[in-house]
Amino acid sequence: MAAGNGRTVRDLRRANRTAVLQRLYFDGPLSRFELGPATGLSSGSVSNVVADLVTDGLVEEAGSVDSDGGRPRTLLRVAPGSGHMIGVDVGETRVRVELFDLTLTELARAEHPLTPQRYEVEVIVGHIRQGIAEVLDTTGLAPERLLGVGIGVPGIVERTPDRGALVHGQTIGWDAVPLEALLRAGSPLPDTVPYFIDNGTKTLGQAEMWFGAGRGARNAVVVLFGSGVGASLVTPDVEQGRAVEWGHLTVRVRGRRCRCGALGCLEAYAGAESLLARWREEGGRAPDGTDEETALTTMLAAAHPPEGVAADPVALAVLEETAEYLGAGLSDLINLFQPERILIGGWAGLALGARFLPAVRRHAMSYALHHPAARVTVGLGRLGPDAVTVGAAILPLADFFARGGRRPDPAPECPLPAWRTALQERIPR
Repeated sequence: MAAGNGRTVRDLRRANRTAVLQRLYFDGPLSRFELGPATGLSSGSVSNVVADLVTDGLVEEAGSVDSDGGRPRTLLRVAPGSGHMIGVDVGETRVRVELFDLTLTELARAEHPLTPQRYEVEVIVGHIRQGIAEVLDTTGLAPERLLGVGIGVPGIVERTPDRGALVHGQTIGWDAVPLEALLRAGSPLPDTVPYFIDNGTKTLGQAEMWFGAGRGARNAVVVLFGSGVGASLVTPDVEQGRAVEWGHLTVRVRGRRCRCGALGCLEAYAGAESLLARWREEGGRAPDGTDEETALTTMLAAAHPPEGVAADPVALAVLEETAEYLGAGLSDLINLFQPERILIGGWAGLALGARFLPAVRRHAMSYALHHPAARVTVGLGRLGPDAVTVGAAILPLADFFARGGRRPDPAPECPLPAWRTALQERIPR
């Protein structure tokens, strides 16, 4: 049966469930009385929807509050244990896997450091599979209870009807890698558990907009600053965010070679990998065998030593130059998109932010046009190093909400192309 606007009764019920679930999720606990004006639904509709959600185990009572002259009103909230999601961050130094309940409380995590051959496809797929198995074993959660596995990856993600999500990661040597199909083939997870794969900067932006420093902003750009740099644009037209290959804007003609192969990219000057390379070229030294995070910590300590110890002028000069490059790069985002907020995240961004954020702001304002620069704030993200995994877990959570709290249908089969079959057989299970 169709409603007057073409939607079926089933569509209306799903939309009503979605409205109540989301309002309880972000603003709860709330009473039935408060849910009416908050969702725009009638009191009768609210009662029916709440009854359905309670029966499904998605909503539970959370105490009561006094009402004006009447009986106390029962408060309702989303039941934390009614659903679980896994978030995966395929990062530059490690693969991080975290298991969350429906309220995004972390229940378990697994981390797998990456070696110099870190982006070989079979290695990454093996780490993801192993991490998923570890967090499920830690909690004893049955795989079929998962709402989905969200994965943030470096690169551009293309969704295809026959091969699932393909990852184009030029900087890591991935060319149309059928990551979803590789994970699905031989996966211990049932077909009812979908994979949601997206750009890691976009998942970082999603997390900050839902739960972090982006809450309340209509227009924002969230920047991920790690080995490389990227950005995610969020506007009223792009509520879920759009990944922007900001790190590959040209900032110097015939400049340094970027790991993407081009010359003069912002990433070739502002990414942590290139920052450390420039320091070493000028004579800086990090302990042998250290990873990028440890090396950057060493560089920061050299530039800002304890009182009474002379600073390393080379480290300080390279860091100050990097702050100017970042500020100039942010000015491009300000001029192009005129956001209300720019938020800087990622492990390198958070490490550098405490000391160099004022300089980055100053350079951004000096390079940007005055009018949009006067309307933007530049700050750090609030969710720390787990922001990408939180954002990745939001992908199945958002899908769950869109379905009105219904679990997804079995995922369609994503066949592996013949040239990937041999590779898949080598991936540890």
